[in-house]
Formats: sequence, structure tokens, C-alpha cells
Amino acid sequence: MNGSALTSGDVETTASERRPKRRRRGTVVLMTCLIALGLVVVGGLATASVLAARVDHAVNQNLQRTEILPSETPTEKDASPRPERKADSKAVNYLLLGVDDPAGNASGPQRSDVMMLLHLDGDRKSASLISFPRDLYVSIPGHGKNKINAAYAFGGTQLAVRTVESLVDVRIDHVALIDFNGFVELTNQLGGVRLYNDHPSVSQGYRFPRGEITISGDEALAYVRERKQLPNGDLDRAQRQRAVVQAILSKGLSSELLTDPDRFVEFTGELAKHVRIDDSLTENELRTTVLSLRMTPGDLHQIQAPIAGFGTSPFKQSIDLVDHAKMDKLAAALREDTLARYRELYGDN
Repeated sequence: MNGSALTSGDVETTASERRPKRRRRGTVVLMTCLIALGLVVVGGLATASVLAARVDHAVNQNLQRTEILPSETPTEKDASPRPERKADSKAVNYLLLGVDDPAGNASGPQRSDVMMLLHLDGDRKSASLISFPRDLYVSIPGHGKNKINAAYAFGGTQLAVRTVESLVDVRIDHVALIDFNGFVELTNQLGGVRLYNDHPSVSQGYRFPRGEITISGDEALAYVRERKQLPNGDLDRAQRQRAVVQAILSKGLSSELLTDPDRFVEFTGELAKHVRIDDSLTENELRTTVLSLRMTPGDLHQIQAPIAGFGTSPFKQSIDLVDHAKMDKLAAALREDTLARYRELYGDN
């Protein structure tokens, strides 16, 4: 990994078509995080108070909380204050990051190769999962222009949060991280997840034909890591990640799991073990948010952060160029809690 920050605006060329990109080792997968806990737990809360109490205990006993949100006072030389939360807003924004070692014990810098913004609508009837491709070329406070996944390497979750906030001018309320083992164990525990695969590929010895497939464990990891064989590279990989999120939520809320209390409690507890969240997300807030949900997995919508095309950085790296006009529209929809209207106008990209 090249740890040097790029200077502003130095894109050499813009390509009109997606070209294959080199895969990098250390890519990790974020398949579910806080909203998965919420959507899965709410199914239990709706069935019986005893089960709800067991699930609540399993989740909060295993969740790891730590101080990973940025301070209110900027510390980077070119950082601005964090966006203010609208006084009348009931929407909540969670930044979900996939990293190699969410406990921070890995040697050397890491990059968050999976970055998603989860927007929970104020009426709690729907939510949107917005993917930011790891190659999105953005301004990182204090470090100039670089790929968005470099923010975590330069300054951990705090800088990752500030980078997304500066991109969309929206307050990030909470942040959560999940590790590789958490993903693998979750899909295995569910007995695999089923989804529709748009683009056939062969990865690490696993064959993924077009159509309905069931994946789990290492096979699931190979599926969401692949990008070289996909027509739109990193963008199609991000779409695969979002599809697996939805598949996990559907399986987690299926009658198969909800009618098996022991298995359901074990699932939520194991999921929580691999999640690290900011310490401001208290047990009471998590519980209150879960109880307020009025949605099903089908109400979780997928959005791709808008890009204008592809280019090459001064370091000869392939990058995704931000569509600033559409990004402004997305940012406004986040602030005004009108993502349903945004999806009507622009679809999921």
C-alpha cells in the first residue's frame, strides 16, 4: 500500500469504460453491522417478551463499545467543524466499516475496503444502505486527495467519519466495525444465504453462475471479494456486498430462525461478538431504536454513491471520480430525510 497522500485535483486521465483492476490482499468484507442487529432483534421483540429479554441480553453482553467517534473540535489542519444535526431530525446515520482488525491490534496501517452509510429514516419505516466504492477519489481532511479507503489508514475511524461527513455534509451519529471472522461465522451459522447473482464468475475455486445461488463461509467471502471478473469492477463488487447484506437480513428474520428461540438468540449473540461500536451508542439507545423500527428486510434499500467516471491518479492508481452534482443531491436527501424521492429520480446509483 502506498501511504503517501495525493495532492489536490491531480487526475491524469478519465476513462469512459471500466477497465479491470488489480486486487489487493487484505480486502475485508462488511456484511452486517448495527442495522442487522436492529432488524434481527426487532423480529424477536415482536414475538414474546421472554425472547426479547434473551436477545437483548445476548446482544449487549457481547457488543464491544469504545471511543471511536471524532471529537467535536477539528484537529486536522484543513478540517472544518463536524456538521450539526438538524434539531427536528429523527433520522439516524451510521457509518459501517469493514477492516482487517476492528480491535486495532494489526501491525501497520489498514484500509477500510468496505464503507457503507446506513441512513435510518425518521419514521423508521425504511432505511438506505449507501456504498462508497473504495476507489472513490475524495478530499481527506489533512491529507489532500486520495481514495476514500485511505482515510481509515491515515486516521482510523475518526478520520473515516470526518471524510464522509465532509463529502456529504451530513452528521454521522454512530460508527460500527466488523471483522473478517465475524462475516464468515455469520454466514456459516445461518446455513448459507441465498441471493440472485447478476454476473457469473469463478473465484478461489468457487463457481458462481448467473441466477439464484446459496453461499456461506469462505465461499461467501470469495464472492464479495471478486471484482476483476465483473464488468464494472469495484462497483459491481459493492453491489454484491449490498445484496449479501439484504440476504443476511432476510435469513435472519425468516420464520426458520424466529420460530427457533435458542438458535435465534445464539445468532444475535454471535453476531454481536464481532461488532465494535462507538461508546455513545448506549444499551438504552440501541433498545429504543430497535423498538421504534417498523420495517422488514425488503424496506432496506440499496444505493451506490454517484460517480462521474473513472480516471488515474498521479500514482497511476485507478480511481472513481465523484459525480459532484449528483452527490450534492444525495447529500441534500440525507439531510432532509428524503431518500425515497432521490431513489425515484436516480435509482440506486
